[in-house]
Amino acid sequence: MSDEVWVRKEVESPCVKICVVHPEARLCTGCLRTIDEIGRWSRMHPDERREIMQDLPSRTGQITKRRGGRAARLSRGSSA
Repeated sequence: MSDEVWVRKEVESPCVKICVVHPEARLCTGCLRTIDEIGRWSRMHPDERREIMQDLPSRTGQITKRRGGRAARLSRGSSA
């Protein structure tokens, strides 16, 4: 008996379960997709998914490292 019924030829999701939207770039810092792309992913045509997947590496530069946060608070606290 063949398992071909269960074989799916869909483009996999780039989700890495780090779902935080960058406040300026409006991209998920984990997978680099927009909120719209994330919401529509399961309904997209495979060709559209492939296009997005090819574009994701070029989006890395749109997300800048945030200054501050816990690391900055800790370093300020140690110098006081």
